[in-house]
Amino acid sequence: MKWPTLPTAALALAAGALLGTGAQAQVYRSVDAQGHVTFSDTPGPAAQAISAGGAAGAGSAVLPYALRQVQARYPVTLYAGPQCAPCDSGRQLLRERGIPFTEKSVASAADVEALHQLAGGTELPLLTVGSTQVKGFEAGTWGQYLDAAGYPATSQLPHNWQAAAPTPLATPATPAADAADAGSSARDDSAAAPAQPEPDALAPARTAENPAGIRF
Repeated sequence: MKWPTLPTAALALAAGALLGTGAQAQVYRSVDAQGHVTFSDTPGPAAQAISAGGAAGAGSAVLPYALRQVQARYPVTLYAGPQCAPCDSGRQLLRERGIPFTEKSVASAADVEALHQLAGGTELPLLTVGSTQVKGFEAGTWGQYLDAAGYPATSQLPHNWQAAAPTPLATPATPAADAADAGSSARDDSAAAPAQPEPDALAPARTAENPAGIRF
């Protein structure tokens, strides 16, 4: 069975609907020579398999279409530090509400400096919804911003959804980069140092009669 070719704007909606028809549903996507996209429940010569868990080979769940649309417009990022009770509360709120978010950890001096440059301060937690920054945790305020962005009030995440692990806010420097920087600095210092004059082989020796070594 084949479904009719759809306008580009409706393709993702159609795929999402097909994927939601059953846990074991198998859908195939193919594109013909004219660029028309067709979804079908039977494989074709050049069809790509799409399963209920996402695209073939993805290995992880795919967000519902509406949630993906909101996330694309207003991505959510949590900046949190260790042993930070308000950070834990904010993280728990996002998880309970089913908000797909990225977490940046602020633990090192470099992370703190990067946070200061980003937010003009070091208060944690920091939540960003799109380009909007919300400093500190207050459940009602966070909820208002998430509502305004269009995130659902209750979780719509797939049961097998797995969030990415937190990553440091500042990019750690590699030993190779540190060595290269040190070598570059040494070369710069060497280049900046004034050249020492070569000893003049013809300069007269300093003697008791000519203590300054003046050439006459």
